[in-house]
Amino acid sequence: MLTNLQARDVETLVHPYTNLAAIRDTGPLILERGQGVWVHDVDGKPYLEGMAGLWCTALGYGNEELVEAAATQMRKLPFTHIFGGKSHDPAIELAEKLKEMAPVPISKVFFTCSGSEANDTQMKLVWYYNNALGRPHKKKIIARMRGYHGVTIASASLTGLPGNHADFDLPIAGIRHTSSPHHYRLAQPGESEEAFATRLADELEQLILAEGPETVAAFIAEPVMGAGGVIVPPKTYYPKIEAVLKKYDVFFIGDEVICGFGRLGTAFGCEAMDMKPHAISIAKALSSAYQPIGGVMIPEEMYQAMLDESRKLGSFGHGYTYSGHPVAAAVALKTLEIYERESIFERVRAKIPQFAARCAALEDHPLVGESRQMGLVAGIEIVADKKTKHQFDPKLGFAAKTVAFAQQEGLIVRNVFGDTVTICPPLVISPAEIDELFDRLTRALDRTLDWATREKLLAA
Repeated sequence: MLTNLQARDVETLVHPYTNLAAIRDTGPLILERGQGVWVHDVDGKPYLEGMAGLWCTALGYGNEELVEAAATQMRKLPFTHIFGGKSHDPAIELAEKLKEMAPVPISKVFFTCSGSEANDTQMKLVWYYNNALGRPHKKKIIARMRGYHGVTIASASLTGLPGNHADFDLPIAGIRHTSSPHHYRLAQPGESEEAFATRLADELEQLILAEGPETVAAFIAEPVMGAGGVIVPPKTYYPKIEAVLKKYDVFFIGDEVICGFGRLGTAFGCEAMDMKPHAISIAKALSSAYQPIGGVMIPEEMYQAMLDESRKLGSFGHGYTYSGHPVAAAVALKTLEIYERESIFERVRAKIPQFAARCAALEDHPLVGESRQMGLVAGIEIVADKKTKHQFDPKLGFAAKTVAFAQQEGLIVRNVFGDTVTICPPLVISPAEIDELFDRLTRALDRTLDWATREKLLAA
């Protein structure tokens, strides 16, 4: 029986990434307040937020400095835009700070409201750039299977997950996908990570040659793949990939929407992964999710091409009403200040060994085939047979069952493609809370095993 709030919800809201039919029977979990790494539902039950919302609430809940930054800016200038030559202090200062932090040479910052918009913009700018250079046929974008880059028509096309394409008539023309750097699933028998990385670089080169290098404009990659199952590439993967991109003059887009701002223990994920993109997409932890904001960090050569186009056309014909919104920019500035003042990235690095050890220990569980981890993000892949890596029938929903049991245990985690349970707690999680997170997740896995045993879903 649904509560009044749940009934009102299912009659008024469409929930993203939700079985819209099933939720009409179960109703949603309705959250009311949060503090630190904990959120509470309308009945007062606490949950450890093991996903930092959606990979984003880096500083946790109830941070009064961020609340005050928003309130102060709202009182001063709640909105203005940066169209037509107008501007304001928060956007200028935030762009300056991001240029200062950038791990690769960056000339300008274009602000968006989300990571999806940032990657959509990346595609448009790559096309614009090549038109400015007189290369009208160099437009194809290569992404990776199991990569996640957003849900607009363009960014969902870049995303390499079946659920984002099915019956949406995606991907659009001009998008290609190469293999995921998932050694556990895709390595050949006996193939080392080094050999696997070499083979994937060769595969990318063959794809570029098959398409025609004169038609391939860009390659996009997350440092560590998030929603595709927290896939950590082999150590030499990016240098090998970058050599191929350089050989064929292919622009490299780094999608830092999840990995940026401390998730891997560095300011940007590419710093932890020996990765040197030309342009960078940002969002999520940029404001610790307290305000919707994203952006594209643009290199000088692309900016010069944009200038040439603006001279030719009379205007740069792209932008959003809320690009560089003053309240979002003010909150993002305060977020970056807190990261620096509180040494958040250094403190993350200090917590990684404990987090990694607890992740690795889960591989001893009968249902866990692989525990993947980098920084404070992890993916726990459930399998039917550890030796063969054989998976359960996806219709059985093992990872979803584990997530449901975790919720009953007072832990919020998420299931994604490939029967993987993902973990991405706020960066401010304490050592005691890390242990609490994994204790609750272990109990959820045990309950999943008990359920599977009762239902006779396990091999004899």
